[in-house]
Amino acid sequence: QVQLVESGGGLVQAGDSLRLSCAASGRTFAMAWFRQAPGKEREFVGEITWSSGNTKYRDSVKGRFTISRDNAKNTVYLQMNSLKPEDTAVYYCAAQSTAFGGYAYWGQGTQVTVSS
Repeated sequence: QVQLVESGGGLVQAGDSLRLSCAASGRTFAMAWFRQAPGKEREFVGEITWSSGNTKYRDSVKGRFTISRDNAKNTVYLQMNSLKPEDTAVYYCAAQSTAFGGYAYWGQGTQVTVSS
């Protein structure tokens, strides 16, 4: 069982930056960020593999969002730059415990609101 605790959401203006953090209670294979806007389905934002540090992003955030990890703190970060109103959503951290499983562990979510 992996527990995830997120922090860092808030209200910002378009063009601003924000950094989300997700602390995991144990080491996992990969961690990811998802988001869900009101009235929309949850969507994948990006992910990072712990061992290699390889990252993957959805097209709409490439070049603006960066996922990084701190091995010593078992923490993953989502650095969001040049935020747009369409980035407004509840952001969730998720963990994949093995290479062959899905994202089975989820954080509580943190609200990010970008005003125009």
